[in-house]
Amino acid sequence: MNLVINQLDRNTDGNIVTTVHWTAIKQDGEFTASSYGTVGVEVGDTVIPFASLTEEVVKTWLAEKLDLEAMEASLDAQLAGLKAPKVVSGLPW
Repeated sequence: MNLVINQLDRNTDGNIVTTVHWTAIKQDGEFTASSYGTVGVEVGDTVIPFASLTEEVVKTWLAEKLDLEAMEASLDAQLAGLKAPKVVSGLPW
């Protein structure tokens, strides 16, 4: 599973990040499953200036707030559904 940070929202008073927008992506051959979400960030004991933030730091914040195992299981279920769909569409002619 690949966790991508799409966007950071921050307030203009102090440049403090308030929201992380993320997408989790998992591929299996030609099939791709994904999930998008946001996580609110609270000011902690240590404030990292916006310009000094790294992707690694933000991913650590997400790992603390999200159930990554459950997210990966959900992506696996999506992939299984894509590989062997239970419902298909079409016309007989």
